[in-house]
Amino acid sequence: MAFIPIYIVILGATIVVDYFAGLWIEQSSGQKRRLFLILSLIANLGVLAVFKYYNFFVDNINFLIGPNHRHVPLLQILLPVGLSFHTFQAMSYTIEVYRGNQKAERHFGIYALYVMFFPQLVAGPIERPQNILHQFHEKHRFNYPDVVDGLRWIYWGLFKKMVVADRLSMYVDPIFDNPGSSQYGALATMAATAFFSIQIYCDFSGYSDVAIGTAKVMGFKLMENFRRPYIATNIQMFWSRWHISLSTWFRDYLYIPMGGNRKGLLRKYFNVTVVFIISGLWHGANWTYLIWGALHSVFNLGTMISRDFKLIQLPNRWWVNLLGMLTTFSLVSFAWIFFRASSVANAFSIIDTIFTWQGWAIEWEGFRYWILRTGDFKPPLRIIVSLLVLLVLGIGDLLIEYRKNYLPTAGLRMMRPVLYSLMVIFFLLFALFDTAKQFIYFQF
Repeated sequence: MAFIPIYIVILGATIVVDYFAGLWIEQSSGQKRRLFLILSLIANLGVLAVFKYYNFFVDNINFLIGPNHRHVPLLQILLPVGLSFHTFQAMSYTIEVYRGNQKAERHFGIYALYVMFFPQLVAGPIERPQNILHQFHEKHRFNYPDVVDGLRWIYWGLFKKMVVADRLSMYVDPIFDNPGSSQYGALATMAATAFFSIQIYCDFSGYSDVAIGTAKVMGFKLMENFRRPYIATNIQMFWSRWHISLSTWFRDYLYIPMGGNRKGLLRKYFNVTVVFIISGLWHGANWTYLIWGALHSVFNLGTMISRDFKLIQLPNRWWVNLLGMLTTFSLVSFAWIFFRASSVANAFSIIDTIFTWQGWAIEWEGFRYWILRTGDFKPPLRIIVSLLVLLVLGIGDLLIEYRKNYLPTAGLRMMRPVLYSLMVIFFLLFALFDTAKQFIYFQF
C-alpha cells in the first residue's frame, strides 16, 4: 500500500465515470439503465482487480503452469491507499441511484467529496449516499456540543490505538513473525493470538472512532462501525457488531441480490458461503484471507443450521451467555490466526505450536524468553494495566450510557470527569509515542 500522486488521476477518472453514470442511470430507462450501471461497476471493479488482485491470480496461474513453461508477467505496482474502501463507497452510489433510493448528484464537486471525504477515505466507515450526500449540501456552523463530542471520539480512538493496540503489537509481532520458533511455547502463542484479537479491534475501531470524531467536529455524522463485537454470544451477532459498514454493504449489495434467505435453506447457506469468501478476498489478495473468510462462513453456517433445525436449545441464563461469548471469542481468535499470518504455512505453524505436545513442552522456555528475557516486568505489567484500564473504562462508559436514567444527575456529572481524567493519565503513561505504527486496515 502506498500514496503515489499519479494514482490520484486514476481515482479522478473513476469519480468522473461514476458521476456521469449516476446522471445517465437516472435519466435513462429499460436496458440502458442497467448498461450504465454495469459500465460503472466494471470501471470500479476493474481498477480494484488490476491493482489488488492481478498479481495474486497470476501467481497462482504461474504455479499451475509449472516452472518449465513461460510465465505470465507480474505488474510492478503498489496498492493505492484506501482503494477497497472508496471503491465500495463509489459503487454503493450508482447502485442506489439505479434502485431509485438516491437521486443522482448534480454537483460534481460534492460527488467527488462523497468519494474522497478525508476522515473516512482511507479505512472507512464505508458510507451510503443516503446518509452523507445531503450533509454536504447543508450549512455547518460551529456547534460546541458536536465539537466536544467529536473530540471525545477522537481521544477514545487514539487511546485504543496508541495505548492498547500498539502496545499489544510489541508482544504479538515477535511471535507471529517467527512462527514455530522454539523460543515461544503454546501458552505464549495462545496469549499472542488472544492479544491480536484485542489489538485488531482497538486498532481498527480506534481509526473508525477518530474518523467519526473528526467528521463530527466539522458537523458531519458518519455511521457507527463497531458495537462492542466481543460481547457477542454467537458468530452472527459478532458480524452484526464488527465492521458494520462492510458487513451491511455485503448484505445489501451481494447477499440479498443473490436471493438471501428467500430461496430455501440450501441456497441461503450457499449465499452465506459466497459472501464470506468474497469478504475474505476483499481484505487481501492472499490465501490466508480466503481461509479466514471460509472459516467465518463455516462458523456462521454452524450457527444457522443449529437454529434452523433446532439442534441446540439453551436457556437464556447468564452462564449460557458467558459461555457463548467465550466460545465466539475463541472461534474468532482462531480465524484471526490466518488473518495475521503472512502465509498459510506460517498460520499452520502457529496452530501447530498451540495444539501439539511440542508447543507445550517448550512452554517454560518460551515463557522465560517472552516475559523474563530482560528481567524487567514493566512491559508485561504495562500491557496488563492497559487492558484493565480499557475494560474498566468500557464498563464505566456502558454504565453511564445505559444506566443514566437510574443514576442521579450529580453522579453522572462526577463520573465522566473522573473517567476522562483517568484516560488522560493512562494515555500519558502508557501510549507509545516513539514507535510509529500505521493502522492495520490501511493496507486494505
